[in-house]
Amino acid sequence: MREIVLDTETTGLDPVEGHRLVEIGCVELVNKMPSGKHFHRYVNPERDVPAEAFAVHGLSADFLNDKPRFAEIAEELLEFIGDCALVAHNAAFDLGFLNAELERAGKISVGRERLVDTLILARRKHPASPNRLDDLCARYGIDASRRTKHGALLDAELLAEVYLELIEARQAQLILLDTSHAAAGLQGDSAPIRVRPCVLVPRLSPQEQEAHAAFVATLGSQAIWQQYLSSTADGLGAGQAA
Repeated sequence: MREIVLDTETTGLDPVEGHRLVEIGCVELVNKMPSGKHFHRYVNPERDVPAEAFAVHGLSADFLNDKPRFAEIAEELLEFIGDCALVAHNAAFDLGFLNAELERAGKISVGRERLVDTLILARRKHPASPNRLDDLCARYGIDASRRTKHGALLDAELLAEVYLELIEARQAQLILLDTSHAAAGLQGDSAPIRVRPCVLVPRLSPQEQEAHAAFVATLGSQAIWQQYLSSTADGLGAGQAA
C-alpha cells in the first residue's frame, strides 16, 4: 500500500484571500515504511510574501522569484502523488491551497476522501495534550532539532515518523524485528538446521518471478522485500552448497 505524507508552506492562511503556495514537500510510504522517494519544490507565488509568513518559513519573495510557477510543476506533482492516500497535519489547510493551485493551473482537484489527517488522529489518541508537530515529535522522541523554521520537506519527513507512531506501525515493525532476533538466537542454541535433501520446486513460473522482482525494484532499496529477497538468496546458496 502506497501513501504520501505531504506538507506545504504558503504566503498566508487562506487561498480565497489571494494567498499562494510557496513550497511543497512529499514523502512516500510503502506498506507503512519510508521508501526513500520524495518530491520537493519551491514555487514562485507570483506575489509578495508578507512579513508574518516570512517569519514562519524564511522564504522571501527574492528567493522565490526565479523558482518555477505552480503550473510548471503541477503535472510532475500529480504524477508523484498518484491516486493514493495523502497524509497531512491539519490536512484541510494543505488541501485547500493545493486544490486552489490545481484549479488555477487547470488541473483536476484532489478529493477530501483521500486525506488522512494526523491532527485528528493525534487529538483522538492524546485528547488532553497539545498536538502540534513539535509537540508530537517531543512525545515520541523524534529529533526535530533541525526544525528552526518550517520547511515543507523536513516537516513531511518528521510527520511521516509521527504518523507511524500514531498508527502504531513503528511498534509493529520493532516487534517483528525483535521476533526475528529471538528466532535467530534460538537457532544458535538449538540443534543444527537440517537442509532438505532435494530443493523444493518453485510454485511460481519464471515469468511470475521476473514480474515480482520488477515490482520489488520499484519500491526502493529500503523496502522490506529487498531484505527478504536477499536473505532468501543467501539461504538458497547455502542449501545448494550443502
